[in-house]
Amino acid sequence: MTAMPSAAQPLKPALAGVQAIAQAYAAADAAAAFQAIDAYARATLEHTLCTVNRYDAGTMRVVRLYSSNPEAYPPGGSKDKTGTPWGRHVLLEQRVFVGEGEDAIREFFNDHDAIRDLGLRSVINVPVVYGDVCLGTVNFLMPRPTVSDADIHAARLAGLLALPAFQALRQPQ
Repeated sequence: MTAMPSAAQPLKPALAGVQAIAQAYAAADAAAAFQAIDAYARATLEHTLCTVNRYDAGTMRVVRLYSSNPEAYPPGGSKDKTGTPWGRHVLLEQRVFVGEGEDAIREFFNDHDAIRDLGLRSVINVPVVYGDVCLGTVNFLMPRPTVSDADIHAARLAGLLALPAFQALRQPQ
């Protein structure tokens, strides 16, 4: 069994990120978990915007629960995804969406001007799924125009790390 690092022994960034996520879950704090997942993923993805959205299947809307840039994308904001190719791909088919370059962002997102103004040129949207139900999405936007397979895998892992928070939010309080 490996000993836990002492206070004098700093944690490696990835381990510190996992510890922050675990602490947020131990405190039953979904918002802190989303923030810790954002920080954990940033070390790998080097994204500049992370948002987390809850999905309401009845209205085909996503509602923002978390944003790393609340001035530009405040929590509580919502978007109707009825009839959109993105909504079908991510929310209904439950597949990761990768948008590379300004043309892809313009094609799939109504707020493409705001995204461009933030200097963001690629996106990975990860559906958070339990059983056959999409609960929401974890979204990473980067200033670089392309993403790698390793980026997609890291984003998928971050989506999986968000599952307990989404499950907790579904439970009656």
